[in-house]
Amino acid sequence: MAESKILGPDGQPIERHALHAPQTAHYGHLQRELQTHPTRGLTPTKLAAILERAENGDLLSQFDLFEDMEEKDGHIAAELGKRRRAALVDWSIDPPDNPSAAEQKAAAELTELVAEIADFEDVLFDVTDAIGKGFACLEIEWHKVGPYHVPRHITHRPQSWFTLHRGQRQELRLRTGSTDADGIVGERLWPFGWITHVHRAKSGYLERTAMFRALVWPYLFKNYSVGDLAEFLEIYGIPVRIGKYPHGASDKEKTTLLRALVGIGHNAAGIIPEGMQLEFMDAARGDPEAFRLMIEWCERTQSKVILGATLTSGADGKSSTNALGNVHNEVRKDLRDSDIRQLGSTLTRDLLYPLAALNGLAPGGMRRTPVFSFKTREREDLTAYADALPKLVAIGMQIPVQWAQEELGIPQPEEGQPVLQAPATPAANGSAHFAAHTRVLPAAGADVPTGAQNPAQAFYKTLPAATLSAQPAAFAENPQPDPLQEAIDEAAQDWQPAMQPMLQPLLDALERARTQGQSAQEFLAALPQLLQDMDASALQRTLDALTFAARAAGVAGLRGDAVDEGRA
Repeated sequence: MAESKILGPDGQPIERHALHAPQTAHYGHLQRELQTHPTRGLTPTKLAAILERAENGDLLSQFDLFEDMEEKDGHIAAELGKRRRAALVDWSIDPPDNPSAAEQKAAAELTELVAEIADFEDVLFDVTDAIGKGFACLEIEWHKVGPYHVPRHITHRPQSWFTLHRGQRQELRLRTGSTDADGIVGERLWPFGWITHVHRAKSGYLERTAMFRALVWPYLFKNYSVGDLAEFLEIYGIPVRIGKYPHGASDKEKTTLLRALVGIGHNAAGIIPEGMQLEFMDAARGDPEAFRLMIEWCERTQSKVILGATLTSGADGKSSTNALGNVHNEVRKDLRDSDIRQLGSTLTRDLLYPLAALNGLAPGGMRRTPVFSFKTREREDLTAYADALPKLVAIGMQIPVQWAQEELGIPQPEEGQPVLQAPATPAANGSAHFAAHTRVLPAAGADVPTGAQNPAQAFYKTLPAATLSAQPAAFAENPQPDPLQEAIDEAAQDWQPAMQPMLQPLLDALERARTQGQSAQEFLAALPQLLQDMDASALQRTLDALTFAARAAGVAGLRGDAVDEGRA
């Protein structure tokens, strides 16, 4: 058979038969295997033996144990479900750094091909099975649709189907029951045939990195405590029923009485011969608190192992605070980000690269393959950015538009796509204020329409132009601020010094009333005496000056208008 020209992630040519049938199709015995359910009668000794066999390469019992734990312990199932589903966020396929036009096009095509994979969200969820169990293997069955090689099915396979080769690099192999030419047990997994995700909950050998290994002992202790609590409730929660039979009763009569006791316990009804008695004793008293505390400790430990904290899974009403809960939620986000970084690397290597290589979309090899990434960046506060960005731009900071759009989660519009437009804004406050107090004077010699003349202009138009002083040409040719308004604005700056001598006695009286504890009636009674101390002379002088200035400005304005009219 001719050697394939398509290289796998390891740089070696792939075997073409991997594209025609899944590898496990040749090993029907794996499909027929039944689980051993090692949690039945689980003891500390039995558990230790299971873990030790896994360390020696026999993974079967350990992963059957993990399956039982997830199935039987509701708390583990719930917490692990939170951890796994937290990784199911929006995803994207991004081109490599400094991409060429061909690499950008390849990323776009791969995005379409991956989005068309049937139940791809379920595929992502199945890959996260490695979070608890250390690794997850999903088998890819390929077929051709038009010009493209695409996955027909991506199927999760149980971890118990695999064995571990403890060589220089730990290698997962299919547990076929045979050995290869080198004496290694199992068959090598076909390139392009598997998505093999190894998830590191801790550093170490693969068989010991599963998070479930940290959960097995709390699971066992909790299992004992739940059983003890059930036995406690059976013994102490049911009232004792005692039957009394007369002296000399036959065995048949005794049997009848016992049958009546059992029937009353289950059916609350029964019959007994005359002369026999039934008595109900108070239920024995005991304290189940120790069992409950042990169960709660085990569940808190399980939550810490899976989610890194406890307040994201339950609140006890004592130590639970909003601030502490937010801190614990941030811990869970850190775990999510770590999980998806590992997932992204696996999906790039075992899904994107095979898909790209088989369809001619990876001319640069594995190194330049588009990257599978998850979107976990939380959108920033639009209000804060809308306030800060204009100020930063105003002081000269150069802010890339692409960065701002990424931070705010606003996509780049496509060519011809409608975009929002800013409404026409009125003049700025300062300009509007200036325009409100600006009077545009006609240029010298300009004709003023009759309807635009005010009474003063009409009056001065009847006067000889020679009797009027000339208006400066610059003032006549250009719009000028209103002198009266300028005078008012300037005078307003001096109001506080003018008011201070008049108000200071009142302010001093208020301070004395505060420090001496005077009542409101006492303060009001002393107000008339303050009039003689209030000096209004400074305010009076200021008002006189402003009145004079306003009159002078008014006269000057009228004369200016008259000059224009005369020249017209």
